Amino acid sequence: MHLGTFSKYFFPFGNYIVPILLWVTNKEKSSFIDTHGKEAINFQLSILLYTVILGIFSFPFFIFNVFGDATISNLFHFNDISINFSEAGGFRTLIGASFIGIIALIGFFLEIIFTISAALKANKGEDYKYPLSIRFIK
Repeated sequence: MHLGTFSKYFFPFGNYIVPILLWVTNKEKSSFIDTHGKEAINFQLSILLYTVILGIFSFPFFIFNVFGDATISNLFHFNDISINFSEAGGFRTLIGASFIGIIALIGFFLEIIFTISAALKANKGEDYKYPLSIRFIK
């Protein structure tokens, strides 16, 4: 089930479909399979949530880059007082976007490391709790 999450590289949503199918069809066989199935699904749902949050934080950088600082500054006028975003410059936008990109890259590698660790523990017959995982399914 853990390694089934890598199927996302072969077909869309494979990281959800494969573990859910394996878990649903096999969870009655043992509590070990049930526990690992829940862990794999919870971790993938947590990764989805973290990705959405990063996307929300990166959206302003996208807007500044696509529409430009001058266009954005024209949107903000308060009683003939305008806020000029062009003074912030593209450098801050680049730094912010780079920071979010680095966080996303670290998350990508951690996902791979945690998934392989979980698969190795399951292969040895041991339980595994994914770090940073939210327990959606209990």
